Amino acid sequence: MSINMDKKIRAAITGVGGYVPDYILTNKELEKMVDTNDEWITSRTGIKERRILKGEGLGISFMAERAVKELLEKTNTDPMDIDMVICATVTPDMIFPASANIISDKVGMKNAWGFDVEAACSGFLYSLNIASKFIESGSHKKIVVIGADKMSS
Repeated sequence: MSINMDKKIRAAITGVGGYVPDYILTNKELEKMVDTNDEWITSRTGIKERRILKGEGLGISFMAERAVKELLEKTNTDPMDIDMVICATVTPDMIFPASANIISDKVGMKNAWGFDVEAACSGFLYSLNIASKFIESGSHKKIVVIGADKMSS
């Protein structure tokens, strides 16, 4: 028996979706809340505005649901074709169940299993790497990787 090494499975990003809340909090508005100014914030962080999710009981699964639905629509992918969902977040809706599973349920990805990666800024990169290993192993074909946080809550 011989193994053809030319048939190695490669992972690829085949689509991207996104969502940001409507409410914008600017540096000018922050000047009214704390002792700072736009120049000080911008020169040190580069941040001019942030998006704030408002609404009772809304968390990252609300934002992720919208982003994933956009992704599936753009790529013409049936939610039932997704094998796995990985959610990179340090602000999950709750500790249990995993946000990945909440999002899977909301979007109808009934054949997917999932988990969260809580590793702060590097979590999304770790999640992409984990997903690529599952794809390259041949055990999974379609994985959704989500990066979502709600630091303003």
